[in-house]
Amino acid sequence: MKRVTDTDHSAQPTAHGVRALKWLLATGLALSMGVVADNWGDLLWGREAPAADTAPLASAPVGPAQIEQGRYLALAGNCMACHTARGGTPWAGGRRIDTPFGGVYSSNLTPDPDTGLGRWSAQDFWQALHRGRSKDGRLLAPAFPYNHTSIITRPDSDAIFAWLNTLPPVVQAQADHSLVWPVGTQPALAVWRSMFFAPSPFEAKPAQSAEWNRGAYLVQGLGHCAACHSPRNALGASGPVHDLSGGLMPVVNWYAPNLTSDAESGLASTPLPEIVRLLRDGASETAQTNGPMGEVVQHSLQHLSAADLQAMAVYLQSRAQTAPQKVLAPQAARISLSVATQGAKVYERQCVQCHGEQGQGQKTASGEVAYPSLAGNRAVLLKDPTNLVQLVLYGGYGPATAGHPRPFGMPPAVLELDDRDIAAVLTHLRTQWGHRAGEVTPLQVNRIRAAQGS
Repeated sequence: MKRVTDTDHSAQPTAHGVRALKWLLATGLALSMGVVADNWGDLLWGREAPAADTAPLASAPVGPAQIEQGRYLALAGNCMACHTARGGTPWAGGRRIDTPFGGVYSSNLTPDPDTGLGRWSAQDFWQALHRGRSKDGRLLAPAFPYNHTSIITRPDSDAIFAWLNTLPPVVQAQADHSLVWPVGTQPALAVWRSMFFAPSPFEAKPAQSAEWNRGAYLVQGLGHCAACHSPRNALGASGPVHDLSGGLMPVVNWYAPNLTSDAESGLASTPLPEIVRLLRDGASETAQTNGPMGEVVQHSLQHLSAADLQAMAVYLQSRAQTAPQKVLAPQAARISLSVATQGAKVYERQCVQCHGEQGQGQKTASGEVAYPSLAGNRAVLLKDPTNLVQLVLYGGYGPATAGHPRPFGMPPAVLELDDRDIAAVLTHLRTQWGHRAGEVTPLQVNRIRAAQGS
């Protein structure tokens, strides 16, 4: 479940990324010189061995039920988030998706014949989802999560395509990507795919219930949760589609928690109705969504059926309950007196009115959480404090949903507090009320502030 931005804060790769790019280029040259000549042409020019499930289905009339199913599935996949430019026409593409290697622009999904999908067939669309190839066989950049969309079944693919064809056609050509060379070239993409991509149609687990399998299908495929909730390597590849072990999201600089760790996500110990509530409303008794996950709730999850939300909750809780849990002895951070004093003063001035002297938070008259408790809050205690820094710098605003239509928000302090103030108050949160988490340093705050260009 991911978020993209329109800002270009990381167009240049890191030094480690540059070394990886050089290795990729060297590998590509070696391949092009015939080291694996038997397979190279197939990888590059679209002559990959056909999979059994890529055969075209017999044509059938498109009916209202299929179109409605496609609309629902497009919502479940949060497709519009990437395929709509800020302020632009929905589904016409053109949104810049920043990566550590430069920018990728999303494609036009309306049925315009020249700049969109108007000349595509259902088979072409299936090829894009299942094999990451455009209509002409061109390899697509993996900013499009085709490792996840390859899970989508052919009937669901056809339903999405049928619905997209009901949209008004919009003329909007796709802008050229601005990726660092050789990233984005067809040889480099072929090498990358040979290492990190293979279509993986969904296979139900016979030992699990139909509900569990439905949740797995949604989480691994349309939901593409591992696109955010798994670590990425130096070449930008995430873990397998079922890897939910958490990681720092490149460019946007948010930490996606480990969904198999109860300490980070609470999924193993939280009652199922509360997990469903968090997915649907963006807020529950013990947690609230912000940042990238808030956007996913806003644009996608709140629109899903109760049965599908329950299925996702069942699957996610099962994964957390069956994963080995690391039990680490808490270690008290060694905080200087000056940092402790400064943090307490900033908390008294900026935070206590909403979150309370003991970090207990506040509820509305109807009993809903207005300002979350900070005492015992998993987000406060995460080993990686990135999300806390983001929330203080840029504010915390949950999604507006039917179940939580007017969420309370936290104003940004990016212009009010300097790096030392923010580091001190966050260290205060992480060492009070029985907390024994690590110190937040001014350098950590400064790096996140600099990455966001403020």
